[in-house]
Order: sequence, then structure tokens, then C-alpha cells
Amino acid sequence: MSAPERVDVLVSGLGPAGAAAAAAAARAGWKVLAVERNAHPGLPVQCAEFVPMMIGTDVPDVTAARIQDIAAMETFVGAEPADVTPDFRGYMIDRARFDRALIEKAMAAGVQCCFGTPVRAISAEGVVTVGAGAEARTIAAKVIIGADGPRSPVGRAAGCPNVDLVETRQVTVDLLQPHDGTDIFLRPEIVGGYAWLFPKGELANLGLGVIPEHKARLKPLLDGLQAQLVAEGRVGPAIHRTTGGLIPVGGITGLAEKIGDVPVFLAGDAAGLTNPVTGAGINSAVISGKLAGEAAAALLGGDPEAGEDYAEEIEDTFGTSLALAVRRRRQVLDVYREAEPGPDALRGGWIAYPQYWNRTEDGAAWPASHGTTVEARETA
Repeated sequence: MSAPERVDVLVSGLGPAGAAAAAAAARAGWKVLAVERNAHPGLPVQCAEFVPMMIGTDVPDVTAARIQDIAAMETFVGAEPADVTPDFRGYMIDRARFDRALIEKAMAAGVQCCFGTPVRAISAEGVVTVGAGAEARTIAAKVIIGADGPRSPVGRAAGCPNVDLVETRQVTVDLLQPHDGTDIFLRPEIVGGYAWLFPKGELANLGLGVIPEHKARLKPLLDGLQAQLVAEGRVGPAIHRTTGGLIPVGGITGLAEKIGDVPVFLAGDAAGLTNPVTGAGINSAVISGKLAGEAAAALLGGDPEAGEDYAEEIEDTFGTSLALAVRRRRQVLDVYREAEPGPDALRGGWIAYPQYWNRTEDGAAWPASHGTTVEARETA
């Protein structure tokens, strides 16, 4: 194989985190190559497609991809009637369209984007092999950004893999009654996760997540929930699309690392920035990606503290809420060691309830600076 290609920044992954990172580094004038294992921009969609309203102020592309507004959250605990959380505002989006818009911006900024080009190997010195066969290439980058999902090859090579994960399954079905709320189903048989019904105009995303040990129960549990909602006249029996994937639920794994002497920044799911309780990750992916790209540019521009500054800003922005979510998730899972959790335990592990927010594990009050509404706290 010929000598490695040389670039300033190599971005692994072209989801929201990778596209935002690549664009930020390229706008600063650096040569950026971004590789994506999937063959088509924005596909396949492995997402429930809800984003908080606040993201629209930072990411205008949300407006173009918006399908409908969300006004409230309805949480069903066991067989009890819904607990309604008003003013839980956000958007349901077309995730593929959203991703494509971010990728187009990256390309317009000068990023070379390569699809169907997975990372195959990363040497101890930080030389990256991408693609396969005759299409294989070796890349020597001055900075690597890992934005390549829960099983990030870059994160693994940097010694910061995601260890705690949730398995998910989702179907897209017909929505028979107009709805502007996100429905959450908390049930003891859904171990380590929850089920959701998120409306998308005339359609809805219906899914659930569980710990890997219960992966075999995903389909029967989801089939049962769909049958219930069909019987209630809320959704139709036809399934238009099936998807699934992994969600990191262990909190931050790493942010500013190294592979050999090559600086590495991790962003989005690769960094463990998905909320361990809700699975929300689009907002943190876009924000962390942009910051990682800016940090890479600053480092290349001669700022030796750019990595430390990036890690500090991410910790300040997401660290407290992620740490709380990790604790709440573990508290619910601990209950399973003795018996199935009852309604009180399930409520204590979900963001819609005051017991989730009132006190941290050590008894300290949740900081007032993190907001007074569920939306503000969830996206802090």
C-alpha cells in the first residue's frame, strides 16, 4: 500500500456530530476528510426523531426538517392513566433530511465526504485505514475526531469505548388520532429502558429499549404494545419501517484523548453524550461536534490547551445532567436485584417526575441553575 494520505483533520462518522465537527474545522481553513460507513447520507435512520425546541435556536436546519410540533409529554406507568407533563416542547423531524442538510453544509465548507467508507483499522501511531479491497486508503491526520457512534472505532482505539449500552427496536406505524405529545411507557418488564410513541403527522414512531441481556424480548414486547394501541384505536396494524440500534447509557467515556501522538476528540454517541435515561442525543451531538471541530482548528492553529478547553466545556454543558441520569438509571436497575420495580421506583427514574430532579444521590439539591422545567433540565 502506498504512503498514507495526509490531511489536517480526519472525521470518522457523518451523523450530526461528525457533520458539525467537519464543517467547523473546514470553515477555519483546514483540510478535512470525513468518512462514513453507511453508503447514503442520513440513512439508515436509527432514531426516534424528537428534538427539544431549544435546538432550533442553534441549528436552523431543524426548521427545514420539522414534521410537527410537540407540546407535552404523557407518561404511562404500568396500567395507570397518563401523567401529563405540559409545556414539554420540541419537534418531530425527518432525521434523514436533517442529517443531509448538515452534510451539505460540511461539503459547502470544503469537507471531502466519503460514504460507504468504514474505518477498518487504526494503528498504535494513529494511522487510519478506511474502505476495503481496492478502495482501501490509509490516512495520516494531524487530528482525529471520533463521531462514529456507540461502537466508535476511534473511541475504542483511544481506550474509551462505550461499555454500557441499550438495545432498541422501532417500527413506524399509522397514527389514527392526531396527537401532539410524546408518549412514554414505563413498565417493569421493559428492563433498563422504556417504550415510546412519538407522532409524526399521519405516522408515528413506536419503539422501546432494554438492556442487552433482554434483547430477545424486544420484538414480543413491542408487538404487544402495538397490539394494545391498535385495540385502543390509536395506531394501525401495518408496519411501514423497522429499525433499531444501540444507545450508550454509561455517561461520558472520553473527550480529548490521544492515539499515539495524534490528538483525538470524541463527540456525540462516541463520547457517551446521549442521555442514559431518555436516549436523547441529537442536541448534544450537534453541540459537541461543533465544539470538537472548533477545538481541532484551535489546536492546529497553535493553541496547546484546545483539548483541555473542549473537555471542560463539554463537562460544564452536559456533565451534571448526564451524571444524574447515570445515577437514576442505576438506582432503578438496582431494584431488580430484589424484585420488579413498582410505580414509585419507575417514576423516580424518569425525567417527568419531581423525585428524579429533587435530590441527587448524595442528598444534595439539584442546582437551580439547571432550569425549572423538564425541558430545561433534560437538555442542560
